[in-house]
Amino acid sequence: MIAAGGVLALAGVISGSVAVATEGRGDHQGTARASRLPPRAEGTPPTSAPPTTSGPVSADISHETEPGGRTVALTIDDGPDPKWTPMTLDLLKREGVKATFCMIGPQASAHPDLVKRVVAEGHRLCDHSVDHNTAMDKRSEDYQKQQILDAKKMIEAAAGGTAAVPYYRAPGGAFTPYSRKLAADNGMRPLGWGVDTRDWQRPGVDRIVETVKRELPNGPVILFHDGGGDRSQSVEALSRCITWLKAEGYGFAFPKA
Repeated sequence: MIAAGGVLALAGVISGSVAVATEGRGDHQGTARASRLPPRAEGTPPTSAPPTTSGPVSADISHETEPGGRTVALTIDDGPDPKWTPMTLDLLKREGVKATFCMIGPQASAHPDLVKRVVAEGHRLCDHSVDHNTAMDKRSEDYQKQQILDAKKMIEAAAGGTAAVPYYRAPGGAFTPYSRKLAADNGMRPLGWGVDTRDWQRPGVDRIVETVKRELPNGPVILFHDGGGDRSQSVEALSRCITWLKAEGYGFAFPKA
C-alpha cells in the first residue's frame, strides 16, 4: 500500500518477475484469530482461512477485527516478493500469528508459489489492484473495475483457484463509493487501517515500532509491507511489534470481513 498523494510507480518485468515499485508511497487507514485450518487430504488444494460471517458483504470500509476486544490485525501490502514475503511468513510462523496479505495482481501471478504458501499457512488474501494506482479514485468506473476484478482473478488463479479473497484494499486508500460497492458485490470487504507504520519510507526500525505504539489507539488494523523495495526494516520491526503486542496482552485476529 502506498501513501495517498505519493508518486505512482508502474509495474515492470525485472529478471523474469513482475516488480512493483512503491517507493515514496504509503498506506493510511489486525491478527488473525489464532484458529488454524484443518488438515488437508493429500493432493487437496489449500483454502484460505474463511471469514466467520456469512451473507451479504458490507461496502463499508473495515477498520475493526473480527472478534473485537483487545486484538489487532496485521496486514501486509504490495507483495508477494520473492525475498521479503518468505521472511515475513517465516516470522509469522515462528510467532504463531496470522496476517492478511494485500497483493498486487501481477506480483501474485509472478509468484504463485508464495500465494499458495500464504494460503496453506492459514493467512488471508486481499486484492490490492493491478497497478497500485493511488489516484485510481480519479479514474473512470471502467478503469476501477478492471483494476479490482482483474487483480482478484490473478490472485485467485495464483492461489490455485479455490482460495477466497475476502478483502479489497484501495491503493493509498483511494476508495470511491463505486469501488467499495463493486468490491462488496464481488465478495470483498473494503479494508482500511488504523496504524500506518510508514515502513515503506524506511525511517528506521525504532521509529516504525514507536509509530505502532503511538497510533494503535487509532484502530487495531496495522499496515506493514512485504513488497515494493527493501523491506528489511519492515521484517525486523514486525518482529519487535509482535513481541510488544503480546507483552501488552493483545491477541491477533483477522480484520472484520
